[in-house]
Amino acid sequence: MEERVLHKKIEAILSRVQKPARYVGGEWGSITKDKEKTDLRFAFCFPDVYEVGMSHLGSRILYGLLNEQEGIWCERVFTPWVDMEQELRSAGLPLYALESGDPLNAFDIIGFTLQYELSFTNILNMLDLGGVPVMAEERTTLKNLVVAGGPCAYNPEPLCDFVDLFMIGDGEEVILDLTSLYRKAKRENWSKGFFLSEVAQIPGIYVPSQYEVTYCDDGTVRAVTPKNGAPAVVQKRIVQDLDTMYYPESFVVPSTDIVFDRAMVELFRGCPRGCRFCQAGHTYRPLRTKSKDVLLRQAKNVLKNSGYEEISLSSLSTSDYGELSALTEGMLDYCEPRHISLSLPSLRADSFSTELMQRVQKTRKSGLTFACEAGSQRLRDVINKNITEDDVLHACEIAFQGGWNNVKLYFMLGLPTETMEDLDGIAEICKKVAYCWRMNTNNRARGVRITASASCFVPKPQTPFQWDAQDTLETLREKQAYMKTIMKTKNVTYNWHDAETSVLEGVIARGDRRQGKAIYLAWQRGCKLDGWDQFFDYQTWVQAFQDCGLDPAFYASRHRELSETFPWDHIGCGSSKLHLQKEWELSRKAAVTPDCMMKCAGCGAATLLKGGKCCV
Repeated sequence: MEERVLHKKIEAILSRVQKPARYVGGEWGSITKDKEKTDLRFAFCFPDVYEVGMSHLGSRILYGLLNEQEGIWCERVFTPWVDMEQELRSAGLPLYALESGDPLNAFDIIGFTLQYELSFTNILNMLDLGGVPVMAEERTTLKNLVVAGGPCAYNPEPLCDFVDLFMIGDGEEVILDLTSLYRKAKRENWSKGFFLSEVAQIPGIYVPSQYEVTYCDDGTVRAVTPKNGAPAVVQKRIVQDLDTMYYPESFVVPSTDIVFDRAMVELFRGCPRGCRFCQAGHTYRPLRTKSKDVLLRQAKNVLKNSGYEEISLSSLSTSDYGELSALTEGMLDYCEPRHISLSLPSLRADSFSTELMQRVQKTRKSGLTFACEAGSQRLRDVINKNITEDDVLHACEIAFQGGWNNVKLYFMLGLPTETMEDLDGIAEICKKVAYCWRMNTNNRARGVRITASASCFVPKPQTPFQWDAQDTLETLREKQAYMKTIMKTKNVTYNWHDAETSVLEGVIARGDRRQGKAIYLAWQRGCKLDGWDQFFDYQTWVQAFQDCGLDPAFYASRHRELSETFPWDHIGCGSSKLHLQKEWELSRKAAVTPDCMMKCAGCGAATLLKGGKCCV
């Protein structure tokens, strides 16, 4: 009876909000279960709006995996837009899960995926709106255990005040170990403290309360000391074999437009390239691939069961997949007669070919995107991008000859050792791409659209550039202003990323536990949906740090000594710190490291595979 009243109250407010389809559930493929036959209820929370969260492949995989287990019911929860939050708070209603409509505080485990640092205040807001105490120390029982995983878990320290435990590495590998122990703890009525001491023994699970952090007088970390038998280093867990790994045969089909509204299959996990700025390239190692036959079967199943009219071959570097030619042929044999588009994102300029172009354009001819990252060969060698200007121009030549007239080029500003000459190089490449179109197009009357986008570099933990200072806000703004004056080539549109959000991302990315109080204070003062320009308030964030006695520049724009102990040194990403240091030293010489498929760089990640060993 109480549930029916709650649901009717929710229905009453939906007519007053934008996009009510975000909040109703009931989509094709969503899973409902009998609550009386479940002994563990898991709320899978994405700390952003429905359209963003429903596009995330990892969430789709874990949602399916958990619901495959007898006795476990996993439901979805997303950050509400401001209008829906206001309606919920005004009506005294809690944030709820889409499948059952039950409030967040009705769940045993509340899990968050950590995709980017500017979502952290959304986590606090979702907990509070769902009737769950925000601080971990205020949740004294097993109920409402808050867990998290994802890319930002490789430096979990800024969230340690709020999250009970973190899963490090591939979620498919560790999450069932967590739920199995939780079900046992629930049956045997364990205390939360005892459960946390036991779960800390599971490889790949980091429990902040089982570690003590001490600091030096200069504010750097002195040591992170484990307690109660917790491991000194929590090494990530990895899926050993992607062919036998769980993959859903169907996806939840969203009831409204989402960011990436298409089916997806994952070609491989990891990246062989070793770009020194890229966190994913280092934390997803070692490289593991799926076979062509498995991918074809999974793609067909997802398409049949979802009705999608587009499918994407997903990976960090799609054109590096060894069986790409045969796979695309097989995919096109299935997709073409059914008028299904095939999308190949993450193409590299140095592996784009006429053959690949012809396959892609059989079902679609939208824009092509190439990540140049830097404007000079020297700087591309510093970041180990391993592509040349000739690679970019050759790829564009193939595309323009094939009829494309829409190319996007991605760059970064503020990379380590960058000079103004490197910025000039960005404008020069764009000019040459425009000239390349004029020399190779078969139809000048159609015109060309060349978009150059420049984001601001953010040094990330667990990368070779984790020692480097980020450019200050003033420096980034000066570089952006300079770029606007030199990007004058006809048919080239220049876009840039807001520098303030990048600086805050840099502050939190390499933060420590002391930042928790600043995040909490910023949230109390109204910060949320920080990844959305219309809500981001940089000055409120800066003031929150200052009021907590913390200097944002200490975290973002300070160069680290090679000997410094980092807040995340006890979290293992597979690549050793010694290897990352070696790559940092090579970057200062603009010396390149070949990709993993050509020569093992000795990062150490291969030792995580059964029987694997490092070749150096």
